[in-house]
Amino acid sequence: MTSPATTPSQTGPAGAARSAGRRRYPKVDSIPWWLKVIGGLVVLFFILPTLFVIPMSFSDATTFQFPPTGFSWRLYENFFTNPVWLDSLGNSFLVAILTSLLATTVGTAAAVALSRLQGRLARLVRTVLMVPIVAPAIVVAVAVYIAFLGWHLTGTPAGYVLAHTAIAVPYVLVSVTGALSGFDQQLLKASASLGASPLRSFFRVTVPLISRGILTGAIFSFMVSFDEVVIALFLRSPDFQTMPVQMYNSVTVEIDPTISAASSLMVVAVTIIFVLPQLLRRGGGRR
Repeated sequence: MTSPATTPSQTGPAGAARSAGRRRYPKVDSIPWWLKVIGGLVVLFFILPTLFVIPMSFSDATTFQFPPTGFSWRLYENFFTNPVWLDSLGNSFLVAILTSLLATTVGTAAAVALSRLQGRLARLVRTVLMVPIVAPAIVVAVAVYIAFLGWHLTGTPAGYVLAHTAIAVPYVLVSVTGALSGFDQQLLKASASLGASPLRSFFRVTVPLISRGILTGAIFSFMVSFDEVVIALFLRSPDFQTMPVQMYNSVTVEIDPTISAASSLMVVAVTIIFVLPQLLRRGGGRR
C-alpha cells in the first residue's frame, strides 16, 4: 500500500526539483554590517563641515553664526560683486586648467614610458615621481619657494602652474598606470605591422584604450591645483593670488563671512566636476 503522506507527484525527479525550488538559502552579504556602519560614519565625518557651511552661506548675520537666524543672499552678492573674490576665483581656474593640461601630458608620458621599462631603474624613477604625494606639503612649499626666488617665479602664473604640476603629476601617474595594466601591448605590434608610426599608434590605439585613466588623472590634477593652499601661500603676491589664499585671508585677517558663500560654491564646483564625467559616461553607455 502507498503511504497517504507520499503521493506519486511528490516522488521522482520532478518532485525533487520542486523541493529544491522551494528550498530557501540564506542571503550571503559580502560586506558585513559593522563595515557598513564604519563606512557611513566616515562619510558623515567628511560631509559634516558642509552641513554647517552651506546653511551659514544663506545667513543674514554680519558674522559667523550657526544656526542662521534669517535667510539672505547677501553673502553671495558680496562674493559676485567684490573684484578681489572674482579675481582670485579666475586665477584659480586659470592655474588649475593649465596645471591639469601640463600634469596630464607629463604624467601620461611618464606612465607609458615606465610601463615599457623593467628593473631597478623603472622602480627608482617611479619612486622619485611619487615623492611629492608623500612628502609634507610645507617641505615642498619651502623648497619651491627657495628655488623660485632665484628664478623670479614667485607671484607669477607660471610659478603657480609649475609648482602645482609637480604635486599633481603623481596622481596622473597612478591613474594612467592603472589603466595601462590592462593594456595589451600586442595591439601596438599589430598597428606597426599595418604601417602605423609609433606616434600614430599612440594616439589611435593607446590613448583611446586608456582614456578613462587619463580623464581621471586630469580631474584629480585639476582639483589638486584648485584646492592647494600651502604652496600658494608662499608664492602669493599682491597682484596674483588664488581662491584658497583669499579664503585663508578672509578667516585670519578680515574675518569676512563671505567665505561661507565661497566655500559653498567651491563644494558645488568640485561635486559637478567629479559627477559630470560619471553622468556622461553612463549616458554614453545607454546609447
